[in-house]
Amino acid sequence: MDAFTAGILQRIETTRSDLDQARRSGDDFLAEVEQAALDDLHRLAAEHGVRVTAA
Repeated sequence: MDAFTAGILQRIETTRSDLDQARRSGDDFLAEVEQAALDDLHRLAAEHGVRVTAA
């Protein structure tokens, strides 16, 4: 696995965790921000052929 792939997968994992935490805390705005960031990371991964598994 190259550095780009490892980095994007780590960022996705971290963002998923942040999104879950925002949802648990009831922070709807932060959850929307984290969801948008996660969507962008998934798009970036797809554009570069990085397979992302569902959590």
